[in-house]
Amino acid sequence: MRRRTLLTAGAGLFAAGAATPAFSTPAIATGTRRVLHVRPGDSVQAAVDAVDGPGWTIVVHPGTYREVVNVPADKAELTLRGATCDPRDAVIVHDNANGTPRPDGSGTYGTAGSATFTSAAPGLTVRDLTLANDWLRADHPDYTGTQAVASYTYGDRTHFDNVRLLAHQDTLFVETTALTSFDRQYFHRCHIEGDVDFVFGRATAVFEECHFHTLQRDVTFTPKGMVFAPSTARANPHGILALRSRITSGAEDAAYKLARPWVPSYETTAWPSLVLRDTRMGPGIDPVAPYTNMREAYPWQTMRFREYRNSGPGAVISVPENRPQLTPEEAQSHTKAAYLGDWRPRG
Repeated sequence: MRRRTLLTAGAGLFAAGAATPAFSTPAIATGTRRVLHVRPGDSVQAAVDAVDGPGWTIVVHPGTYREVVNVPADKAELTLRGATCDPRDAVIVHDNANGTPRPDGSGTYGTAGSATFTSAAPGLTVRDLTLANDWLRADHPDYTGTQAVASYTYGDRTHFDNVRLLAHQDTLFVETTALTSFDRQYFHRCHIEGDVDFVFGRATAVFEECHFHTLQRDVTFTPKGMVFAPSTARANPHGILALRSRITSGAEDAAYKLARPWVPSYETTAWPSLVLRDTRMGPGIDPVAPYTNMREAYPWQTMRFREYRNSGPGAVISVPENRPQLTPEEAQSHTKAAYLGDWRPRG
């Protein structure tokens, strides 16, 4: 069990096949400070449910919390953080997939419903935690819906700092509250890993000093997967921006593509936008043809895919038409400040 082994190694507290703990109520707020503490045996969701207004902090102490956590929109300005500075110490993990049947018999969870962590709350901050989905294709060869999301966020001003996001397909879903909303999300010093489309969605999402890691897959075909699958609304000038980051791989050289455009069936006017700048790309990225199509009706060449001053063997420009570049003048419009506007998250 690859993912379960990883979580054991990282947190030292989870064993494959371990029983789900019997949760107790969350620790009481400390004095007049709006702080809740969650310890092994407690439920993170119960702590979220106990929040009764904006500005609360939930501190998750070292341990592995096997549960689904959902932060509704009325829990604004919530901070959810690990008790230590090491995100491996506190792990929130579950194992639903798109094709997992719901217990009430109403169908399957779907991609968004598979998420271990979901938030619609504006002003959310998540720090020093691991959010994971350890569902494995090998355990369910009969499933066709193999997306299994670790984090699904769709509130404006969402800020992740020093967070590990672990899954396989569709690890991180950066979405918006509505088709017409340009919700902003900022990820700083995060580790994000997966295989197929593992950073995807419609949000204005900035990744700074992040580490994207592609996983080995036991398949005979290439590409084995893609890092990004943006679905930016046509009216939004800003989609996904990765800057001063790095991309590494556990697979063989050139086994992965950087991205493919996602034009959802419910929003066929989408015009996916992705900019990677000042980022080091390892040999796992195909340097000759780093982009591919999700559907032939929406070729990647017609999308807003650009690069600027990237480095490493996966960033070598051998076929210029396959690697569209920003000019220095155009690059001035693709910065953290330009994407986030009047929001200045500290990171």
